[in-house]
Amino acid sequence: MTASLSSSPTRSQSFSVVLAIELWERFGFYGMQGILLLYMVQRLGFDDAQANLLWGTFSAVTYAAPAIGGWIGDALLGSRRTMTMGAAVLAIGYALLGLDLGGQFALFVALAVIALGNGLFKANAANLVRRIYEGDDARIDVAFTIYYMSINVGSTFSLLLTPWLQQHYGWGPPFLVCSAGLVFGLACYGIFRSRLQNIGSAPDFRPIVPRHLAGVLAGVVVALVVMVGILGVPAAGKACVWIAALVIGIIWVLLYRRATPAHRPGLRLAYLLIVQTMLYFVFYQQMVTSLTLFALRDVQSQFTLFGVPLFSMSAGQFQALNPVWIMAASPVLSWLYKAMEDRGWSFPIAEKFIVGFSLVALAFLIWWWSAATSTTLVSPWVMFWAYGALSVGELLISALGLAVVARYVPANVGGFMMGSYCVSNGVAMYLGSMMANLAAMGSAISGGDPSVTLPIYAGLFRTLFLLAVGCTLLFALCLPFTRRWDAQHRAAQEARQAE
Repeated sequence: MTASLSSSPTRSQSFSVVLAIELWERFGFYGMQGILLLYMVQRLGFDDAQANLLWGTFSAVTYAAPAIGGWIGDALLGSRRTMTMGAAVLAIGYALLGLDLGGQFALFVALAVIALGNGLFKANAANLVRRIYEGDDARIDVAFTIYYMSINVGSTFSLLLTPWLQQHYGWGPPFLVCSAGLVFGLACYGIFRSRLQNIGSAPDFRPIVPRHLAGVLAGVVVALVVMVGILGVPAAGKACVWIAALVIGIIWVLLYRRATPAHRPGLRLAYLLIVQTMLYFVFYQQMVTSLTLFALRDVQSQFTLFGVPLFSMSAGQFQALNPVWIMAASPVLSWLYKAMEDRGWSFPIAEKFIVGFSLVALAFLIWWWSAATSTTLVSPWVMFWAYGALSVGELLISALGLAVVARYVPANVGGFMMGSYCVSNGVAMYLGSMMANLAAMGSAISGGDPSVTLPIYAGLFRTLFLLAVGCTLLFALCLPFTRRWDAQHRAAQEARQAE
């Protein structure tokens, strides 16, 4: 059930409620992300390779879980209820990290709780936005771009705040602040939830079925035990990543075979664009892994302009450059999309992806050049400009990945496809952590001279640059197919509307 397309004030109010809780969810997640890898390396004594792969396994599990969470929202509890449950579980997970018990098992339990919470939350929040603007392709692109921009407000603030809190008050308080932010977001949602009374999946408009709730709670307990095991055994984590990828691939094939001929062109295009988005996350994962460690070891902290000191950033805080650029560029891109639409100019999603990947290539060219030509700490402005290119590329790829699902996937499998989109990204982020390990160092090297560590990072950044260039060229070759499938999808939509 969705709001009427003519009731734009109602849609705006509904959108703002989802946006607000998503903002606080991102506040918690990115605040944790800003210091978690450093927590592993500096507090728990992990080496680079162990920390990178644990983060990669956690990312894969975190992004895979929404495939089940989306199904729970679609079929059992409802998108609104499942999203709210997920937010509460996330707050518990951050609080467990905030206890700072200092042991690996405690870390695994906390990360498993966070992954479960994200699974219940993420697909259902995005699916609510999809339902609010269902049937309005132009508004979907704009809505998801604004959605992507606004949630980065929370991530910017937390990425700047939690590393600062860690430096001044230790490891526990910043994680507790992440939890408190989400509790506040839940309170706000409770006050304004009536604005979503006409938005949701079918179970949202029916009483809770007790056996469904009991089944979900039992499943959460089982999943928690399984996830702790996966996080604690790297080989098991790796196997589960590939199994999840295989299962999603099989389900995609089955969905396609069962789809009507009118829906198939849209599904083909959605699958191709989701794979392209997946490849972007190989590069995105470097922000949390190799780029954070690069900033820790080989980048100056002090920004200066014409010799005048401006401000400084710690290794974790450099990640905040990503949401800062997202917020700066999102209004410009939203205006550009609308201006092009008003003039009848076409800028399809597939072509946006190609431009996005060319910017990803530019970002890693900057990082490669800086690491290859330096023997001392590199300027922080290198991080600023390279993050800018990578972040605008993200807006053209990842921000519209959700719009791909909303536009091209049939509504009856929307929640599942939102979840499977997240699974593909989780697999890519695990691959990204494996790529980051091309620059993994032991303690003897990691604390050494930048003239020793910089060439190692230069080799990684060169590889990533060449990969991004290859992706850009490959996707350009796919354009004739994407244009034909998009035209077929639009024709099928028009035929259905005319019936």
